[in-house]
Amino acid sequence: MLLAIDAGNTNVVFALVERGTIKARWRIATDPRRTADEYAVWLSQLLTLEGYDRQAVTGVIIATVVPRALHNLQVLARKYFGGEPLIAGEPPVEWGMALDVDEPRSVGADRAVTMIAAHKLHAGDLIVIDFGTATTFDLVDYSGAYKGGIIAPGINLSLDALVTAAAKLPRIAIEAPDGTSVIGRDTVSQMHIGIYWGYVAMIEGLVARMKAEVGRPVKVIATGGLATLFEKQTRVFDVIEADLTIQGLAMLYDRAHIEA
Repeated sequence: MLLAIDAGNTNVVFALVERGTIKARWRIATDPRRTADEYAVWLSQLLTLEGYDRQAVTGVIIATVVPRALHNLQVLARKYFGGEPLIAGEPPVEWGMALDVDEPRSVGADRAVTMIAAHKLHAGDLIVIDFGTATTFDLVDYSGAYKGGIIAPGINLSLDALVTAAAKLPRIAIEAPDGTSVIGRDTVSQMHIGIYWGYVAMIEGLVARMKAEVGRPVKVIATGGLATLFEKQTRVFDVIEADLTIQGLAMLYDRAHIEA
């Protein structure tokens, strides 16, 4: 069984994958200071609760956009899972896709892994929207090449910035407003509308501009923890794939072992 680890700016996601199927997943807040031993205690308890034995893990693959977190995750794999982990984007698990942009080395590991999975699962030109700490819009052409994209503040970041900068505004939950009116009658409803419908407008507007620039039919795929928050209020998504990053890590791991 494979342990796939996606270390993002906000959370580290651990997932057990067997023959391409995700059996379990857990997340913990990203903290580069967290030691391998701390990860092991937390993860061992969760494995036990889900009925899995640590010895069932036969391989580990890691993708990270937090360089300081990598060392302790590598130690976790070596000390508690008995092997050297594979690191996405480094030999022997290079991307295997063309990064047709001006600075290929600056493309985040999570974005590359997600695009690999999207192209594997869907044909044609794709726009992949990943709702994380940032919301990213990535264009993958029909051949599987990454052609560029957009990085926008995530909805949580947008709300945090608003509340931090405006002393009298309360902290609110991120959720769809009641009804479809965009004229709020009080402060909280106005904030809900501004954050939620403003974000929907951004998504729809940027996707429309990307599609116009491509000039061919494009499928729009949404992924990330907050993708379902917008699912019922916009028709811009053709499909939601909640676990593209983990799926991409499993694909990279399998390819590395086939080619070895």
